Amino acid sequence: MNTLSRPELDQVWQWLDAVPDPEIPVISLVDLGIIREVYYEEDTLVVVVTPTYSGCPATTVINEDIEAALRAQGIEQVRLERQLSPPWSTDWMSERGKERLRNYGIAPPVEQSTDGKPARIWLRAEGAPTVPCPRCNSTRTERVSQFGSTPCKANYRCQDCLEPFDYFKCI
Repeated sequence: MNTLSRPELDQVWQWLDAVPDPEIPVISLVDLGIIREVYYEEDTLVVVVTPTYSGCPATTVINEDIEAALRAQGIEQVRLERQLSPPWSTDWMSERGKERLRNYGIAPPVEQSTDGKPARIWLRAEGAPTVPCPRCNSTRTERVSQFGSTPCKANYRCQDCLEPFDYFKCI
């Protein structure tokens, strides 16, 4: 690939925005905020990825999906770089991604519980944030388990509509 025929970075970002998270396919890797940077280094496209946490079991699949998506667009020379610092934060998720989670039935991260306490503190302290139900928007919810279908989610239940749901933890 020469510099005259290589795709513009805006186009590459659009292609990456179509790559779904393997654990939550309604949200793209771009919306999740794990793709930190995309640039060319001579004829090689470099994609910098920060996993949601260093032990994320989906990291290998994510990397394979990124490479496959870019190769399908004709990019032959791709290098993925893993960046652990600064660590990923739910602050990096896009608002569109949070809305997609909610529409899918997963409560997106909340910055502040309805009781006014920061939602991040419950990872280290007793208690859990009040998380609105993604189905009926009730705040009468309770944490069932600190771990849900994946390590980055907790399991909750709505006391009004009685539906269980995952909550994407605020990290």
